[in-house]
Amino acid sequence: MGTEVKGKTLSLANCIEIALNNSTSAKKAKYNLKLQGADVLRNYGSFLPKLSFSTSYTPSALSNTYIQYDPSIPPYKIKTENASINLTLATSLNLFNGFSDYASLESALNKERAAYHTLSRALQTIIYDVTQYYYQVLLNRELLDIARENLLSIKDQLTLTDRQFQIGLKSRTDLYQQQAAAAESGLSVIQAETRMRRSMLELLRRLQIDPLTTISLEPVSNELNVALSSKTDIDSLVTIALEHRSDLKSKGLETKAAQWQITQSRAAWYPHLDLNVNINSGGTGFLRQSYGGYTTDYSYPPLSDQLRNSIGYSVGLNLSWSIFDGFQRHYNVESAKINHLNQKLDYEDLKNNIALDLQLAANDYGSALMQIEKSKVNLTASSSAFEDIKRKYEIGAAGFVELSTARASLFNARSNLSQATYNLALQKSVLDYATGTIPIP
Repeated sequence: MGTEVKGKTLSLANCIEIALNNSTSAKKAKYNLKLQGADVLRNYGSFLPKLSFSTSYTPSALSNTYIQYDPSIPPYKIKTENASINLTLATSLNLFNGFSDYASLESALNKERAAYHTLSRALQTIIYDVTQYYYQVLLNRELLDIARENLLSIKDQLTLTDRQFQIGLKSRTDLYQQQAAAAESGLSVIQAETRMRRSMLELLRRLQIDPLTTISLEPVSNELNVALSSKTDIDSLVTIALEHRSDLKSKGLETKAAQWQITQSRAAWYPHLDLNVNINSGGTGFLRQSYGGYTTDYSYPPLSDQLRNSIGYSVGLNLSWSIFDGFQRHYNVESAKINHLNQKLDYEDLKNNIALDLQLAANDYGSALMQIEKSKVNLTASSSAFEDIKRKYEIGAAGFVELSTARASLFNARSNLSQATYNLALQKSVLDYATGTIPIP
């Protein structure tokens, strides 16, 4: 299924490429764009004359009739046999239909452009979704590494405590407490492994590859170091979003298409005028009549001569005007108007939601920046405090509770810094998605 990735180390760009190739939502959006292109071609064809050709060939036909020439004489039975061919070429050109064809073409053109922007937004959504889960896997992997390092540290401390217990430097209570801490840390590792596997499966779901596939991910240190200013300009972000958001462009074009559909519906109020041209020709292969015991064969020129010399044509104008249709046209026009109004409401709602989403994203991004700074300070302080208390615990100057508290603070500080670092990258991705500036490869 898709690109072969089993056993490979994938970068973020690799994952995005795989997801774009395999995503069913992207394929459906491409199919819809192709269909809209066919609809545009169909509407262009409405301005061209319709052309049809028909032919009929009867190799043999038999008919029996009666004819009476004199009332005093019984009627004669006439038996007629013949073969014939007829050719007809017809064309029709609409001269006026209330501008329905023009409105339909404009509507189709707007829908095609809307489908293109819908496809662009679908691709951006895929990239955003994959990026989010790629970062989540890396974060969970880093948290798992921290949990494992913490477990190793506690096991080392347990080994030391056991030796000190053997020589009488530590009490049995200290040993039991250290064993409990090691068991609790082991549980934390199991929980971290579970979160890691779950996030990897969610990433595989978005790549739409075999969930049993084993892959590894490259780090994204460069992406994590990318940051905006701590203070984001909401007005500037909204301006960028209104200019770049593909879904907003798509909705605007769908609104224009709905407006043209009103004109198309109103066309039914006007008369329709068509120019019709018909060209026909025909011929008889043979004609034989039998009556009163006599048979007569009529001689005809070859069919090719008959077809060539029997060409006829007609040119006419056809005017049709529906006077009353039980208010069906009124309903169609009102339905088109309501659809246009609904599209306008959806467009305005989307604009408002974009502004709100950007404010939320900007606030979250600013908070993520502050979390990193606080987490760095907290990690430095927690590392120093743990080292001091660890040395005191080893010489008996500090108790297990103090050591356990310091270790937990250090573990949380390391975890919080990792979470804050990836959260900043995630929030940067959220801002790019909200403004519609995610590049599509």
